[in-house]
Amino acid sequence: MVVALIVACEAGFWVLLAIGLALRYVAKKPKASTAVLLCEPLLELVLFVTTVIDLRNGAEPDGKHGLAAVYIGYSAALGHRTIRWVDARVAHRFFDGPPPVKPPKYGMARTVHEWKTAARWGLAAAIAIALLQGAIWYVGDDDRIGSLRDWQQRMLFLIGINLVIALSYTLFPKRERSASNAR
Repeated sequence: MVVALIVACEAGFWVLLAIGLALRYVAKKPKASTAVLLCEPLLELVLFVTTVIDLRNGAEPDGKHGLAAVYIGYSAALGHRTIRWVDARVAHRFFDGPPPVKPPKYGMARTVHEWKTAARWGLAAAIAIALLQGAIWYVGDDDRIGSLRDWQQRMLFLIGINLVIALSYTLFPKRERSASNAR
């Protein structure tokens, strides 16, 4: 049931996003669009409550519970940014909006961009780790929490990857080629 709900929440995210953007650009109702888009966090709340109920009813903690925590972490930390990213592209492509702002390619601006990206992913992973820890405490049986611990380790690995990427841009900033080097 939890896996089906994760899929339903993901589909619901995109359906609500499509409805919200249609209200904004086709129906010209920006307040209604905002109201629909603000319903997105309710999907994560439903998933969270369902996961807790599933564990309370004696379900064996496994990968699906970990995946639910990761999905909630991603949605909480990066959901708003995903909505803005899609909104900018839909506005530009279909409704004569300005071109989306591209991330900087070079220098300190690119380094700052990479650290901000690492921070967002770090927040998503931290939320997932906290939810997983809550599930571990809730279950309490060390013999049953192995898969939840595995998901926590995956989230720590995700944080590490993002820190390495950001650090690489700090230590080896990408520089624009000069005209003489381009030939």
